[in-house]
Amino acid sequence: MKRGILLVAFGAGNARSADTLRRMQALTAERFRLPARWAFTSDTLRERLALARTKSDSVLKALRRMRYERYTHVAVQSLHLIPGQEYSAVLDDVRLAEAEGALRLTVGEPLLRDAADADEAARALLSHLPPARLSGEPVVCMAHGTRRDAKRLYECWGEAVARLDPNVYVACMKGRVTLDSLLPLLKARAGERVWLLPLLSVVGKHTLQDMAGDGPQSWKHRLEQAGFVCSADLRGLADGPFFAELWMRRLDKAVSALDA
Repeated sequence: MKRGILLVAFGAGNARSADTLRRMQALTAERFRLPARWAFTSDTLRERLALARTKSDSVLKALRRMRYERYTHVAVQSLHLIPGQEYSAVLDDVRLAEAEGALRLTVGEPLLRDAADADEAARALLSHLPPARLSGEPVVCMAHGTRRDAKRLYECWGEAVARLDPNVYVACMKGRVTLDSLLPLLKARAGERVWLLPLLSVVGKHTLQDMAGDGPQSWKHRLEQAGFVCSADLRGLADGPFFAELWMRRLDKAVSALDA
């Protein structure tokens, strides 16, 4: 029996996110004493890495490669936040690889599997807030969002966070609670400092452009236009030890299930 771990992320499009994923890989290998490697779900990022002569695999290709290398048992853990479209695609690839035979595969759950996970995710978020934030300063946390039923999980997360700190808001780029929803709530506090924090596993285009960029549609620009002093914290969730621990707990269940 040869066991291993496949970690899954959208991809690493810059040096900062690549460093984050390297640290997560090292943490995983040390904790479980098993070889760990990455698969990226973004076709675009994999193509970009190929042009830079850097190897990367999709989930299905990575699992096929591990089968070729004589792995027999592989635990798959993605850094997705919710069971949305991308997480479903990971499950599809795992099912395809398993149907091809010779691999025993298990999959760890995302950060928020259901509403019951919202409270621990809320506590992790409060431990991940900007270190320079003063008590009472608003923090707007930007998530990607989804059009699937799982979008309700972001709302559950936001509600759990608000119970712990009503000055921390969870909003999505697409979904029911967006920046447009928050601006009327924040209007009375114009002139104060507002912090922006990405609810994304690593820092990429959404963080650097859609959240903290200088373009007219970025959240930072829109908040500044509304009269706020805006500061952006450019750390992904995987940079924080509390969120890394939550993903490790989910992976621990997947590794244990390999022997079931």
